[in-house]
Amino acid sequence: MSRRIIIKPSEHVLHVARGETILQSALREGFSLPYGCRNGSCGICKGRILSGSVDYGNYDEETLTEDEKRTGLALFCCASPLSDLVIECHEIGAIKDIEIKTLPTRVEKLERVAPDVMIISLKLPANQRLQFLAGQYIDILLKDGKRRSFSLANAPHDDDVLQLHARNYPGGVFAEHVFTKMKVKDILRFEGPLGSFFLRDTVDDVPIIFIAGGTGFAPIKSILEHVFYQESGKDHKRTMRLYWGVRTKADLYMAELAEQWQQQHDNFTFIPVLSDALPEDNWKGRTGFVHQAVMEDFSTLERHQVYACGSPVMVKAAYQDFTALRKLPRDGFFSDVFTPSTSQS
Repeated sequence: MSRRIIIKPSEHVLHVARGETILQSALREGFSLPYGCRNGSCGICKGRILSGSVDYGNYDEETLTEDEKRTGLALFCCASPLSDLVIECHEIGAIKDIEIKTLPTRVEKLERVAPDVMIISLKLPANQRLQFLAGQYIDILLKDGKRRSFSLANAPHDDDVLQLHARNYPGGVFAEHVFTKMKVKDILRFEGPLGSFFLRDTVDDVPIIFIAGGTGFAPIKSILEHVFYQESGKDHKRTMRLYWGVRTKADLYMAELAEQWQQQHDNFTFIPVLSDALPEDNWKGRTGFVHQAVMEDFSTLERHQVYACGSPVMVKAAYQDFTALRKLPRDGFFSDVFTPSTSQS
C-alpha cells in the first residue's frame, strides 16, 4: 500500500511505495530534496513532519535527537511513512533535471599522492558523459551489493575523466582493494550523480568559506575549479577562502594546486591547518582544529556562506560553533559528511 506525501511549501505530491524512505520516493519521482550521506549520519536531509506519522528508521542519535523528534523533525533518508504525510523542507531546483545513471567505467590512472591517499581517474565509454553539479558524488557499486560513495573531484566542464580521491583506513574493505589490488583498466560500475552539496547562488554575492578535512578537499576542488572557470573574464567575483585541515604536512596532498589558485586569483585565499604536525614538517603555519582557525579569523559570519566537507565530528562542530558563536545563518551552512564504510559497520 503506497502512502501519499504533500511537500510544503511547494505543494508537490509524491507517492511512497512499500519499503521506501521519504527521500527514495522523492528522488524516484523527480523531486530534489537536500541529502548527503543517505545513512542518517550527516543531517542534511532533516525536515519537518507537519502531519502524519513515520518510522524513523536507523540513524545516528546525535544527528537527530529526541527533542528534535518531539518538535516534528525527521531524517528523510531514513524515515518511512506509516500514514499519509505533510512534510516541510526546502526543495533544490538546480538538480531536478539531472539524470541519475548507472554506468560502467574503466580505471584510467592510479596516482598515490600521499601515504594514505590515492587519486583514481575513471574513463567512461566513448558515447557516454556524466552531467553533474560541482560538489556531487557517485556511488561505486560493489559485487556484494554494497556501495562506496566518492565525491567527484573534477569540475563539470572538465569531464573527460572522472577523478576520485580515496583514503585508506583500517577496516575499509574497498579502500584496501584500491591500495593493494586495483589496477589500470579494471572495470567498475557506479551510480550518480548524487548529493546536494553544491554552490548556491545569492543575490548579493556573500563571501564564501570552504572547510575541507582530509579528502574532503575533493568536492571543494570541483567547486572551486568550476567557479574559477565561470569567473574567467568577469570583473565582479565572490571572495572565497579555503581552510584545509589535515594531520601532517604530507596529508596536504594537493597543496601546490591550492597555492597556485591563490597566486592566480586575487579573490581566493588558501589557509592550510595541521592538527598533529611532525617535527620534520618544520611547520610554521596554522595549527589546531580547522574550524577553530575560522573562529580565530572571524568575529562574525553573519553575512557569509560556509561549505564544509569532512568527518562528522568536524562538520558538526563547525555548524554548532559558527551558528551559535559567530551568527552564521542556519541556512548559510552547507555540508557533505564523509562516513567511512568498514567491514564492521
